[in-house]
Amino acid sequence: MAKPLSESEVADLVKIWYKKLDVHASLLEFLPLLGDDTLEMTFPEATLHGLVDFEKWYERVIRIFFDEVHLLKEVKINLQGDSAEVNLIVEWQASVWNPPAAKSERIKLDADQAWVVQRSEKSGDPVIVKYVVNALNYQEGSAKL
Repeated sequence: MAKPLSESEVADLVKIWYKKLDVHASLLEFLPLLGDDTLEMTFPEATLHGLVDFEKWYERVIRIFFDEVHLLKEVKINLQGDSAEVNLIVEWQASVWNPPAAKSERIKLDADQAWVVQRSEKSGDPVIVKYVVNALNYQEGSAKL
């Protein structure tokens, strides 16, 4: 039986995830944070299954969005042995340029998300196995996706 997750391990995973998104870390830096073939990620524009889908999605979005900032507003962790349910609100800001526009636009929104985190059988570290964006709540004056 896998060692139970701790709240601090899960909280660290959340922080690391968003830090890597902000700097557009290499794909290889994300893979240890994600479950293997069981991975399911639901975004407004797509549902991803597995690491290959994540790779395609990530390579696309880092070419669309820049100057990204993720600010955690709320994180609730419900531990369940070797897994955890995580509900969070993250403020996401990003710039986007839609050619032939003369200037980029700024997106500012709060993303309501639900994750399932489990301990990896391979590494023993916590990994995201399910990631769902429940809602996007735009701030006043924000550009839209």
